[in-house]
Amino acid sequence: MAETSGVSTQQIVEKVWLSIAERRLRPGVQLKEGQMAEIFDVSRARIRQALTVLERDGLVTIIPNRGAFVCQPSVDEARDVFFVRRTVEHRIVERLCKFNSKADLKRLREHVARERVANANDETTDIIKLSGGFHLLLAEIAASDFLFGTMRDLIARSSLITAVYRNTARFNCGPDEHAEIVEAIADGDATTASRLMEHHLKHVEAELDLTEMPDLSHDLRAALA
Repeated sequence: MAETSGVSTQQIVEKVWLSIAERRLRPGVQLKEGQMAEIFDVSRARIRQALTVLERDGLVTIIPNRGAFVCQPSVDEARDVFFVRRTVEHRIVERLCKFNSKADLKRLREHVARERVANANDETTDIIKLSGGFHLLLAEIAASDFLFGTMRDLIARSSLITAVYRNTARFNCGPDEHAEIVEAIADGDATTASRLMEHHLKHVEAELDLTEMPDLSHDLRAALA
């Protein structure tokens, strides 16, 4: 099938990710190549490329001879992910308090400003992207390929877990809490920055209902509309 829509692999990945994050696509649902190719008006080869990226990000499981399925994170996995995030992000802010520049701080403050605008306008898609993006930006500025790669995986998994288990319809990682972390980093205060990050991640985890998995949509076309 020739490509007709011009939809890129990354656009497909983002659409699936947002459908999960916005609670329109349930864990366990099968992502059928043929149906997705029809929805996005692209070849099955491009869909396979997107599914491979989603599998790498921990959002999709590909089972040989069965197909691709949205991952179903367990309660234990959810707790493990946030435990690891607290450890990794402690190290990230510790590094940033020792090594940062005016340009780095400017990028962080501008990012928080964009988060505030998205929250003020109730722009769910931007809120979700920017919330995770803040933590990834911290890892990028920390200038450690290992920490950045680890955070990329953890944020993807956290997004899925938060989409599944949060007990509120609103997704909000918190620009005010992000701003406080940035200012502690600007002051070079590793103790305060680490404490604020710990509090922030516990706050995010506390908004999850880790008791049961809700029943979200099974309809792939409706979820990706």
